This record gives sequence, structure tokens and C-alpha cells, in this order.
Amino acid sequence: LLRGNYRNTVIIGKNKKTDQLERFFNDNLEFGYQHQKTFHIRGKDDGGLKDCFDFVLSNEVDEIYASIGELTNKELLETIDFADNNLKILKFLPDNKEIYTKKLDFTYYGLLPILSLRKIPIEDPFSKFIKRAFDIVLSLLIIVGVLSWLTPILGVLIKLEGKGPVFFKQKRNGLDYKEFYCYKYRSMKPNPNADLHQISKGDPRVTRIGNVIRKTSLDELPQFINVLKGEMSVVGPRPHMVSHTLMYAERIDKFMVRHFIKPGITGLAQVSGFRGEVEDDNHIINRVKYDIFYLENWSLLLDIKIVFQTVYNALRGEEKAY
Repeated sequence: LLRGNYRNTVIIGKNKKTDQLERFFNDNLEFGYQHQKTFHIRGKDDGGLKDCFDFVLSNEVDEIYASIGELTNKELLETIDFADNNLKILKFLPDNKEIYTKKLDFTYYGLLPILSLRKIPIEDPFSKFIKRAFDIVLSLLIIVGVLSWLTPILGVLIKLEGKGPVFFKQKRNGLDYKEFYCYKYRSMKPNPNADLHQISKGDPRVTRIGNVIRKTSLDELPQFINVLKGEMSVVGPRPHMVSHTLMYAERIDKFMVRHFIKPGITGLAQVSGFRGEVEDDNHIINRVKYDIFYLENWSLLLDIKIVFQTVYNALRGEEKAY
């Protein structure tokens, strides 16, 4: 989403406040804002929000700044939905519209007040450091203390049951929608549909040893390698297959919001009953709700609680662990 410390911006609306914000961007380049265009949306030659949205998508714009006073309530909701569903950061120049009924983050650019649609605590530098330190310490403990001896044992058992690699890797979408290879112990027979069809109960592709490691969630442990590499976090929204991400992004409102943070080995949605096979749209809608709640309310204590709940659920056994 962001290229280094540089962020491409657009402004929606034309008034004194938007002029002031445009000057701030142009006069303070050291802050990393690269202003691309201001859309008047009420001018004779202006195409309205559609032109703005098309420009944002075709010019790799990272952040949208909207003057609430220039938008109708309908346009305001359209802008919010567009930003959420296309992984764009949306911020507002405030007035007295109903946007104040939402949970917003308030800050200043110089003397100009700015409202963010949502506060993402993990974006704070100190919070980033704490979460990354937690990820590194826990992943090293698991890799050295568990994977070092478990991998040879499972490797022999997996190989004895048939041909194929010990590890399975699959492309998933992570932070800022970037693709990465997610690692697992292989639990299925090699098959051409692995990247298209999610596993279901009684799936004939699952091997005997695969059935055991899936029920105990041991197949997920190699993802601590992804965590150490910085591609994943211990706790966060579960990453989906690329083909499923594209499908859900078109069908499920706000689905893309979950890509504002790193995906996790476990997550709030998973310990709240929404893990495993996606049975219907209601299941994925609830996952997204829990994922958004998590990214807006992150704390180290919440991460620790989710980790302990995940371990407890694995030891107890879960109905959807198949």
C-alpha cells in the first residue's frame, strides 16, 4: 500500500480547508505526502466521485482526504465503502455531519484538524515494535523448541504414507494485499485442486497422518517461519487463498479492510467460532466483523489472550478442525 515513507494523496472537495490541506502537503514534502490531485466534484467540468474513484485506482493513490461539508450523506457513505473495499486509507476534514456518530481518530496536520475513519493501534511505532517483538520471541521459541524435533518425525510419517513434499506452500494475500507463500505440513495427497477448493469434512484428499495433524492444528506450525520472516503475525486475520480472496472481495462488504494488518496464524474470529471451512456468506461476514474489531482494538493483552484460547481449543479438540 505505502511505498517506503511516501504516500500518494487526493483531496475531495474545494473550499478554504481543502486549499489549506493542499498547501500543507505541497509545503511539507518531508512528511512524505505526494499530493496527486484535488477533486472539486461540484464544478461544471468535474465528473464527481466516479472520476475521483477511477483516478485513485489507476494512479496508486494511498490516502483519500474528504471534506465532509462538500459531500452529501449518500456520497459520504459511497466514499467510505469505496475506501474500505479497495484498501485505501480515508481521512476527513471535519464539520458537523453524522460522521461523528462513528469511532474516529482525531489529529492535527499543522493547525488543521483531521479525522481518520478508524484508528489502527498497530500503526503506532511503539505498538509495531511490541507486536513484532512478541512475534519474533514466540516464533523462535516454537521453531527451536518444537519444529526442530517435530519436523523430522512428521517428515518420516508423511513420506511413509506416499510421495510428495513434507511441507505444503500456497500463495495467500497478506498485508496491503501482497501475495506470499504460506507454509504448512502437507496433510493432503498432492492434487491440482489444492489452490482452488478449500477442505471440507470427510475430504478424500486428506491422508491418515494429515487427518491427525489437522485435528490437532499441528499442520499450521510451519507458519511460525512466515512470522519470523515478517510475512505473518502470530495473531491476526487468517489469510485466504488468492482465488478465494478475489471472490470474497467482490461479494463481501468491507472484506479488504482485514488486509490493513498482517495476517495471523490464529485470530479473534477463529477463537470465536469462525475457523475452518467457510460454509456460507454469513460465516465469512462474521469473520470480517471480528477481524475489523481486532484491528481497531488491538493490544498485547488481547494477543496473549487469543494465543492461550487457541492452545486451549486445540487441546480440547474443535469440531471444525478437519
